[in-house]
Amino acid sequence: MRLWTLLVIIPVCASSPLSAETSKSKGPAAVESRCSGRACNPLMGNLAQGRVLRTQSVCGSNSSEPYCVYKESASPRSRESCSAAKCSKCNSAIPSQAHPPSAMSDSTFRYPDSWWQSAEGVKEETLQLDLETEFLLTHLILVFRSPRPAAMVLERSQDHGHTWRASRYFARDCEEAFGLSEGSPIGESGATCTSKYSGASPCTRGEVIYRALSPWHSVDPYGPAAQDQLMITNLRVRLLQRQQCPCKAKHPGAAVLPTDHYAIYDFIVKGSCLCNGHADNCLPAGGYQSSQQKTDNMVHGKCVCRHNTAGDHCERCAPLYNDQPWQAANGIIGTPHECQTCSCHPVGSVLSGGSTLCNPSSGECTCKPGVGGPSCDSCMLGYWGLHEYGCRPCDCTGDCDPYTGDCISGSDVEVFYTAAGHMGHSSNNSETALFRAEELFSALHHSVKCKCVEVTLGSPKLFCAAEYDYVLVVKVMSAHDKGSHAEVEVKVKKVLYQKPQMKIQRGSVTLYPESWTTQGCTCPILNPGSEYVVAGHEDWKTGRLMINTKSLVKPWKSTLGRKILHILGKDCGRW
Repeated sequence: MRLWTLLVIIPVCASSPLSAETSKSKGPAAVESRCSGRACNPLMGNLAQGRVLRTQSVCGSNSSEPYCVYKESASPRSRESCSAAKCSKCNSAIPSQAHPPSAMSDSTFRYPDSWWQSAEGVKEETLQLDLETEFLLTHLILVFRSPRPAAMVLERSQDHGHTWRASRYFARDCEEAFGLSEGSPIGESGATCTSKYSGASPCTRGEVIYRALSPWHSVDPYGPAAQDQLMITNLRVRLLQRQQCPCKAKHPGAAVLPTDHYAIYDFIVKGSCLCNGHADNCLPAGGYQSSQQKTDNMVHGKCVCRHNTAGDHCERCAPLYNDQPWQAANGIIGTPHECQTCSCHPVGSVLSGGSTLCNPSSGECTCKPGVGGPSCDSCMLGYWGLHEYGCRPCDCTGDCDPYTGDCISGSDVEVFYTAAGHMGHSSNNSETALFRAEELFSALHHSVKCKCVEVTLGSPKLFCAAEYDYVLVVKVMSAHDKGSHAEVEVKVKKVLYQKPQMKIQRGSVTLYPESWTTQGCTCPILNPGSEYVVAGHEDWKTGRLMINTKSLVKPWKSTLGRKILHILGKDCGRW
């Protein structure tokens, strides 16, 4: 490192035809914003979306196949916790009765009730996702329509299916199913067994959740240890043992009903393109084959490299940027570890006599308006569209997309570290946190661009019919990813209404968005720092203040508050 320091004391200002061609060939890679001077990562999303999910069987593949399901009642006034079995038919040749594997990876917002279902009577089943290149995996979330398996195992491959190793075992009884003690790592993979997600209840919409990295340990996601844990080319889930819904034993004659199948609503593989901290955008990689379904949230695998790096995964320095060995960026403190050279970018730097200008004492280039960076190869924050005239200002209150100029409200690299549980600070030793993990968990910042359907404040009759348990004016302070759900910390500024047995007071309370477990993000949108009118219901079992797609969430205005108070008093008769 000392040798490198001595070498760069002598400034070199050069722009060869080869370096110019290299910059041209990199295309959009020359325009940087979110990667400028720090580690960065592409958008996270569901790796299964837009790709083919394979299963061993599907219901109704040869002919119409009957099946039955049970649903447990959540009503506190119900004497029976189980309803009668509901039966229907599955036929893969009839779209309205088909339940193919692709239903597990379609949009949970557009198709919340679509699911895959196995053939009746199968004892074991395998779900497999094959990727065209290496990706990073952070979470796996499965939402079952049938009871969760009594035993299953998650496996991954890092060499396109040539070898496999277990990532996690799931079992109602780990010792009986796998000969493993609960929580104890086994073998070279270090995989553990958990009974947390293998109960027979709930009979439908039970979850199985896997985190690739522990949220309680600060590990550099671009370091070799984390890469070994996160990198995948293939993922498969082996369902090894069915179990029946407890409701079946409570109904006479139910033993003959066809309930011996697996069924899954959602197969969510949270992850991103593997770029070693050197890219914020990815393009389709070689070998990618699209599924028949169309998606706007496709996570592609070929990195558009920044920091003067090259390769499908930014795994080497670009030509003429080899003053020191290549390094992955540091994901904890945000150091980019850029590949270096003292030559100026031919587009972003000022020319004099056909050559680029640089400061003879420091080697820094003289940049065109709106252009920044030591080599004048990136638009400064608040600018976009690197061209021969420089970069143009964003027409936004904050930053904008460096390619299109569209306004953006946060860096997606911050969301990546929210999911992985990391905190860090910028490399210039400022007091501002680089990865604001406590402030970025909402649909607007979430890597999958959630499309939340807002509940409108329509007629007073509809508002009263919703029978909200509480109506509050709140300011959102922070939000937390708990893996299986989200918790949103708010400060109650006004209590417009609460049912008599509730005791909500002004001050700090927690809201619980239900959509994280079934849809992968929070809907309705609750952005930290903003004030809202929130109308929702209380979970009668836990006393939690729930937020879901039926809740009313509107930005706070005094006129809105007066309108709601008028409706509550005059139309709903709440006082």
